[in-house]
Amino acid sequence: VDFEVFRPDLEKALAYSDGSKGGRPPFDPVLMFKILVIQMLNNLSDERTEYLINDRLSFMRLLDLGLSDRVPDAKTVWLFRERLTQAGAIE
Repeated sequence: VDFEVFRPDLEKALAYSDGSKGGRPPFDPVLMFKILVIQMLNNLSDERTEYLINDRLSFMRLLDLGLSDRVPDAKTVWLFRERLTQAGAIE
């Protein structure tokens, strides 16, 4: 599945700032969307999702993550879902 087709809609719904205020850059919205798909298909909690992404190479491969790449924590996954819900992009 080419998840890149969702990028314009995700970026529109999330409306990230330009980064001029500083802070850590956000995770790629397509990566975060893939995590939500994995989570929903496997009926996983945020905490279990974080653990399994770090544990399973198949999840890392789907997410295009390397072994040394930073993985979003459970709170980041929750916040991403909340932002999409508030924007009306998901239910």
